[in-house]
Amino acid sequence: MSAAARLAEANPWLRMGPCSPAACVEPPVAAAGPLRRVSRLLAAALVLLAGVPVALLVRRARTSRRARITTAWARALLRALGVRVAIAADATLPTGPRTAVRTGTLLVANHVSWMDPLVMAAVVPSRPLAKREIGEWPLVRTLAAGSGAVFIDRERLSALPSAVATVAGALRAGDTVVAFPEGTTWCGRGMGEFRPAVFQAAIDAGAAVRPATLRYREGAVTSTRGCYVGDDSLLASLLRVAATRHLVVEVTLFAPVRPAPAGRRPETRAALAGIAEAQVRAAVERPPEAVRWGRAARTPVTACTTQAATPASSGTVQPPDSCRSRPISSGPSAAST
Repeated sequence: MSAAARLAEANPWLRMGPCSPAACVEPPVAAAGPLRRVSRLLAAALVLLAGVPVALLVRRARTSRRARITTAWARALLRALGVRVAIAADATLPTGPRTAVRTGTLLVANHVSWMDPLVMAAVVPSRPLAKREIGEWPLVRTLAAGSGAVFIDRERLSALPSAVATVAGALRAGDTVVAFPEGTTWCGRGMGEFRPAVFQAAIDAGAAVRPATLRYREGAVTSTRGCYVGDDSLLASLLRVAATRHLVVEVTLFAPVRPAPAGRRPETRAALAGIAEAQVRAAVERPPEAVRWGRAARTPVTACTTQAATPASSGTVQPPDSCRSRPISSGPSAAST
């Protein structure tokens, strides 16, 4: 086992996913033409630049107002990139970071892409849980701070109690905090295990946990075009998104789950993580619904499983067979502007 793998196993915040761009990313079902790609990238750049002064202005605004502005900005950026968000939920959506109850909600979801926090912000006014390294990127730091991001240090295990306390404080204040408990990204065909560390914050604050599933689709087919995995670069992932037509992120919100009022802490948070993971996994790994969406340009792929990744002789992690690329059938694939 490599040093990075040992560190990931020891630290509840750090994980290693089995996916990589070479193994998982496939060509688009329908490719965007050059003019559409350029227009999307220019529009996204304008939204990003416009977000900087807005982020600086809303830092001291009320939480509810800041969340509404962040939601509008996230929707604008996704729209600029040609990404559509589809929402499915049986229970009532939260109306903002502060609800009728005194505590907020811990919103937990599977992690696929750098767009995931944007998608969740576009659906539910919330505060994202972000790694400390994000704060070292000038433009991203300003935008994240403006959104009310809760920064944590994932590399130092000794910082874990402080991170949990910070999230618990935000929940006690009535905020909805978005977290991705896998601790890493998968390509979207499967998911990893939910680490229980962040669920302790909900237990300490007496807050509800709301599971959510993110599925990237092109028509009826699970899409890996928006994923951000392995040795992928942010630029490469961004260019793939801009080059893909009809990219949809399907968000499924499940009913909130409240932690048990009593019980030993490790068992309680592990049980809470298990309940949330089971709901999310069932939605991630369900078969594509070709009839419902009316498109089936590719052969459906088998979901990535949670089988252990296999260390190669070089020390790198190899993805399971089910994460590797699948052949594309002869279907409609159009490039247009």
